[in-house]
Amino acid sequence: MNAALRVLRPEPLTVDAFAGFGDVIQTGGVYELINRGTARQFADLAGIDVAADGGRPRISIYRAGPYTLPLTIAMLERHPRSSQFFMPLHDEKFLIVVAPAGEDPDAFAMRAFVTNGRQGINYHRGTWHHPIIAVRDPSEFLVVDRAGDGRNCDEIYFEGDGIVLRPPG
Repeated sequence: MNAALRVLRPEPLTVDAFAGFGDVIQTGGVYELINRGTARQFADLAGIDVAADGGRPRISIYRAGPYTLPLTIAMLERHPRSSQFFMPLHDEKFLIVVAPAGEDPDAFAMRAFVTNGRQGINYHRGTWHHPIIAVRDPSEFLVVDRAGDGRNCDEIYFEGDGIVLRPPG
């Protein structure tokens, strides 16, 4: 895919801004008191979608090293058979680069987000995204995605000047 030089600056991650790409996982808002009032349950925070073609949920922990910014975005990936869920385990901010689902990512529709360190994300099936961009080392994430037969990761590499991700702010 050819990409003219473009600069992305991460914007704060919000439910509304990220809605076209997936779910934002965070506490706040509506909850139910459970366990005799000793716990708050913030339920049904993400649409986990892994059952296509006989898939099943797979729970993993990823340990990611940091990227140095500015970062040239040279590739994106998508998961055509499932959603993919990331939740930081240690109150660590991370960066997200996404493009709408489709046959090829639209470089001019790409967006970048920065979490507040306590937010997670769940990419919708087929959403183009860069692999997780940690900003501190090491950063650990709880990941829920698909296990099962069939290819579930498409990658596309950019030609040309590329897309540059700058630090937030």
